[in-house]
Amino acid sequence: MEKVLSPLFMVAMLFASLVANAGEIQPMTIPGAMTVNAEELIELAGELDDLVIVDARGQGDYDKGHLPEVVRIKNTEVTAETLAANIPAKDTPVAFYCNGETCDRSADAVAKAHAEGYSKLFWFRGGIAEWKEKGYPVEM
Repeated sequence: MEKVLSPLFMVAMLFASLVANAGEIQPMTIPGAMTVNAEELIELAGELDDLVIVDARGQGDYDKGHLPEVVRIKNTEVTAETLAANIPAKDTPVAFYCNGETCDRSADAVAKAHAEGYSKLFWFRGGIAEWKEKGYPVEM
């Protein structure tokens, strides 16, 4: 007799897999992007007048504090349309961040932007955690 897995069981297994991977340390680099730290991001912002910084977190995390003068596009909402609405030129420098080294939202957003043809991508891997740790200003 062959056992058939119920759809509910399959969803539960998928959820368990996602939870098990949450909180893992992210890689040091992402193809198509330059990894930067807080000081390098500040330097980039000073050098590149057209730099767009994207907070890839959800609204709740964003409301708890974010880098000054950023655009919020949750990683799950990064599409050709949302990118074009916020960053029309694909050669505009764009930096993505999220909660830090154990958050995969910005890595996901960078990969999606790269797949859409954006060519000047930066990944602030340390995210808001590094930013706050170093005492840089946060907006609410």
